[in-house]
Amino acid sequence: MFAIFTKIKDRVEAFLNEKNIVTDCLNKIEEKTGIKKRYLAYGAAGVTGAFLLLGYGASLICNLIGFVYPAYFSIKAIESPGKEDDTQWLTYWVIYGFFSVGEFFSDIFLHWFPFYYVCKCLFLLWCMAPVSWNGSQVLYRHVVRPFFLKHEAAVDGMVSNISVKAMSAAENVTREVLHTLVRNRTVGPAESEPRSLPSSAHMYRRPK
Repeated sequence: MFAIFTKIKDRVEAFLNEKNIVTDCLNKIEEKTGIKKRYLAYGAAGVTGAFLLLGYGASLICNLIGFVYPAYFSIKAIESPGKEDDTQWLTYWVIYGFFSVGEFFSDIFLHWFPFYYVCKCLFLLWCMAPVSWNGSQVLYRHVVRPFFLKHEAAVDGMVSNISVKAMSAAENVTREVLHTLVRNRTVGPAESEPRSLPSSAHMYRRPK
């Protein structure tokens, strides 16, 4: 357990020593107040925990924690030459996607439970923790991967069938639209019948 907190602390220290928008703001506050940015970060974490406990803005805070921090490190992973960090954060986003879909249906019931957002925040932190047995790795290896490998062929067939039907429907709609445009362009309004000239018998008829 102590090793986990040590790794998290090292990760936080490395983040605070980097050049980014968060550290820039902390550096400015440190210059004005004289409080070290390490303590400012810990204070912000404490205030965040208090809001999670009280429930004010807890949903927004959880979403920011679960999205902003992983998104930042996902971009860094994309820009880095290594592949290991890419796999790590890609796994996180897979689990985050499944969690978001499940939460959509269960949130109406679960958010009434005490400390729901605290548990949600801790779950997301566990999924992104800088350890080999974090939530993303554990859930992917024991839940998502076995389910995917078992139903991979069926899912591929279903996706392929849906793609074929979608392409066929799009082609039919496009064909009907083109036919309608061509028909409306070639078939104009009906031309009026030409008037016949009066006959000469009527023009030269003598009066009685």
